[in-house]
Amino acid sequence: MRKLLLAWLSVVVMTNTTCAQQEQTMSNTQSNQKTLVVYFSATGTTANVARMLADATGGELCRINPAEPYTSADLDWNDRRSRSSVEMDDPKSRPAIQVTNTDIDNYDVVFIGYPIWWDLAPRVVNTFIESTDLRNKIVIPFATSGGSSITNSVSTLKATYPDLKWKDGRLFNHPDMQAIRKWIDQLGF
Repeated sequence: MRKLLLAWLSVVVMTNTTCAQQEQTMSNTQSNQKTLVVYFSATGTTANVARMLADATGGELCRINPAEPYTSADLDWNDRRSRSSVEMDDPKSRPAIQVTNTDIDNYDVVFIGYPIWWDLAPRVVNTFIESTDLRNKIVIPFATSGGSSITNSVSTLKATYPDLKWKDGRLFNHPDMQAIRKWIDQLGF
């Protein structure tokens, strides 16, 4: 009986050691992936989260710049004729963006950040996704909002671009580095 118990304990210890080594290998593999943090920010809130995320992951930043910057009047969601309202009313709207010098091919993981507009990602984010080859990349959304959830925006992005390798996203209302690092740890980076 004692030999059987010792043999069983040996198997348990070896199994736990092997699992821990596999988890460490997976974690090391993910942390060795080149990360790009792409973001659109109209007021600076999402830019702040993107900077913290880049710091936490060791990733590089890439801003989505609309060809025509948004003014305060453009962002007036109470005005149905404001630029943002008109764009969000039209699912096919794709506002022009400035060309980025970032070579997406150099990255394995691409975080995409945006403020929540009308429970969705702003249409300028769609412009970026459609003008960039994100196939074979891990794509991880993050968003900022004063009161909306990220759920519908992520569901819509996943449905619109089903061929991309989406991971679960995260909403940051009042971000701090501790919350961002915790999320990154949960993702395995």
